[in-house]
Amino acid sequence: MSRPPRRFLVYGLTLAGLAACLLGLALAPGWGWGWGWALGALILAVLAAMGTHDILQRRHTVSRNYPVTAHLRYLLESFGPEIRQYFIQRDTEEVPFSREQRSLVYRRAKGTIDKQPFGSLEDMQAPGYEWMNPSLAPTTIDDDDFRVTVGAGRARPYDVSVLNVSAMSFGALSPNAISALNDGARRGGFYHDTGEGGISPYHRRGGDLVWEIGSGYFGCRDAEGRFDPDRFAERAGDDAVKMIEIKLSQGAKPGHGGILPAAKVTAEIAATRDVPEGESVVSPPAHSAFSTPRELIGFICRLRELSGGKPVGIKLAIGHPWEWFALVKAMREEGEHPDFVVVDGGQGGTGAAPLEFANRLGMPLTDALLLVHNALVGAGLRERVRIAAAGKVISAFDIARTIALGADWCNSARGFMFSLGCIQARSCHNDRCPSGVATQNPLRGSRLDVPLKADRVARFQAGTREALAEMLAAAGLRHPGELGPEHIIRRVSRHEVRTLATLFDFVAPDALIEGDAARHAIFADYWDFASADSWSAPASLLRLRESKLV
Repeated sequence: MSRPPRRFLVYGLTLAGLAACLLGLALAPGWGWGWGWALGALILAVLAAMGTHDILQRRHTVSRNYPVTAHLRYLLESFGPEIRQYFIQRDTEEVPFSREQRSLVYRRAKGTIDKQPFGSLEDMQAPGYEWMNPSLAPTTIDDDDFRVTVGAGRARPYDVSVLNVSAMSFGALSPNAISALNDGARRGGFYHDTGEGGISPYHRRGGDLVWEIGSGYFGCRDAEGRFDPDRFAERAGDDAVKMIEIKLSQGAKPGHGGILPAAKVTAEIAATRDVPEGESVVSPPAHSAFSTPRELIGFICRLRELSGGKPVGIKLAIGHPWEWFALVKAMREEGEHPDFVVVDGGQGGTGAAPLEFANRLGMPLTDALLLVHNALVGAGLRERVRIAAAGKVISAFDIARTIALGADWCNSARGFMFSLGCIQARSCHNDRCPSGVATQNPLRGSRLDVPLKADRVARFQAGTREALAEMLAAAGLRHPGELGPEHIIRRVSRHEVRTLATLFDFVAPDALIEGDAARHAIFADYWDFASADSWSAPASLLRLRESKLV
């Protein structure tokens, strides 16, 4: 008879130990040491039952081959992200945010010293390293409350702060997290984007709101899920709502709709989203209120009228360039335009998404921002359409770099989550957020102290603005609007550095309407073929798709 394989040794030892404990318990005189035998028997009985189940079950081969010991592997695997985050990763390793970045937010949010001793941890000789050059004639900036007017000439223009809370819905974040963000926005004088989940009671703590409207039209929909102009007008008239944002797509999962399971549709969420309580809610991938670029411009004008002249913009993660070009052409041909465009980078975000979407779908922020900025400049629209950008914006340098490439202001989602106490546990999707930020679990979410965290939200934003002002002053500038691509330098190799002005292609004003598109990459391929009447790809590309010929 062959011996059992060694991988069964631990299981065998638990059975033998259990037998020994039971024998000791039977032979123990009176109570004496009986409690020790009883405790040992209880522990070993649990392990023996676990091992027996491992051998009999068929779902996990590893457990069948390694009864009991396989659970040690599963336990260590469950702690893997935390072990890597706290003990293995370097301070500057961005996955997705480095310890250095998170610590910067924590210190500014808490109002502690955000200075760093003994020099930089960055490898300044590594390709990709970027910096700003200081000036021998630095300036003094007395007021760091930098603002940009959106909707100039409209009935209700709005002065936007340089850094604001990006779109995160009630339902994705806990009630206390939403309350703290809104209260922090009120204290700091910046805006809070509602996300597409509608305006909840927790958004009503006095902070300025940008109401995001997605394809589900939550908060302004009829019983069939279509846009309801009367409900929109009623809620858009709220004084707290400063701007309206039509979400075409988002960086976390561009082109992807979603389903909110019935179990999560509580009475509060149902009232906020105008949906039936206890029924699954579908957010379709595409809008039903418009189907062409020209119709989208008409929808923008309609929302502006219904809201009493408040600025109306769009948010999108750039994908096919010809679709963005088609929308720019619709702006020119219709003589109307959104008041602002929010460019969402394709790096993913707070919204949980399939791995392929987060890693491989959507244009990264730098490339998307350049495409949007260049198209508006080349079409003669840039002075009328403001640009915001969102995508891993944490520090003052992140803001400066983004504005230098064409943005007017920045939004941050995960940065403000860190200010609330997020520890990057990456449990946003399973309702087990340890910091009470991205959860609907009442017990977990209620542990987040709203007044304390609101202070931290406001302090983080103010501290980042102050750091931005110091960087601008050191560079000899007085306002973020003076930043250009010539101010940011990148090391492209160990022996070469270039400014972003020379590294990227920039389109001259009105160049596209003057027939100069052929001089620029991407524009040369797609600008002339884009149509204001359709999102469709150029005919040449459609033929290639059908034939599979290069």
